[in-house]
Amino acid sequence: MSQPNAIRVLVVDDHPVVRQGLIAMLEEAPDILVVGQAGNGREAIAVFRQVQPDVTLMDLRMPEIDGVAAITILCTEFPTAQIIVLTTYDGDEDIYRGLRAGAKGYLLKDAEPEELLSAIRAVHKGHKHIPPHVGAKLLERIASSELSERELEVLQLITTGKSTQAISKALNITERTVNFHINHILSKLGVDDRTQAVVVALRRGIVNL
Repeated sequence: MSQPNAIRVLVVDDHPVVRQGLIAMLEEAPDILVVGQAGNGREAIAVFRQVQPDVTLMDLRMPEIDGVAAITILCTEFPTAQIIVLTTYDGDEDIYRGLRAGAKGYLLKDAEPEELLSAIRAVHKGHKHIPPHVGAKLLERIASSELSERELEVLQLITTGKSTQAISKALNITERTVNFHINHILSKLGVDDRTQAVVVALRRGIVNL
């Protein structure tokens, strides 16, 4: 039975089993009340506007509108929104984007229930909750050079197996320009060739297959 002044929580995840499991676990805590749920970013924004929860648990990779976009929209519209990213992804780019968008915490789905409850309580009190290993990856990301929009486009095409010629045609730029961008990408990622660039970019969440 929740207390009258319980922390009101919105749960956002596109997997119904995960979502229901989270809700069942949260409802065991007397100081937490689940006031809404959503299966994608678009639903999350609509439900948030309706119930205006104290804390929102937000998945990152979802259909329609992803977690980062939803967080950005909600934090712009509701500057005091308290959102915790709850995801299976720990690539430093995912962490960076989630926190830059306005999230106050970042947890992986394999976290212990008690850690999740502690994170909700901490964020509700105005604190941030970033586990040490997540913080380390965030620092690594901040310290690295950021890829430009064009470099990200080139890298995504490299990831799909496109040749320099194919990338040139797809982006309507010369092959020389493509190679110029590739050299910059390799330098910024600290790797020697395209294969290593793809491996590092996938691991860090910079690109997705």
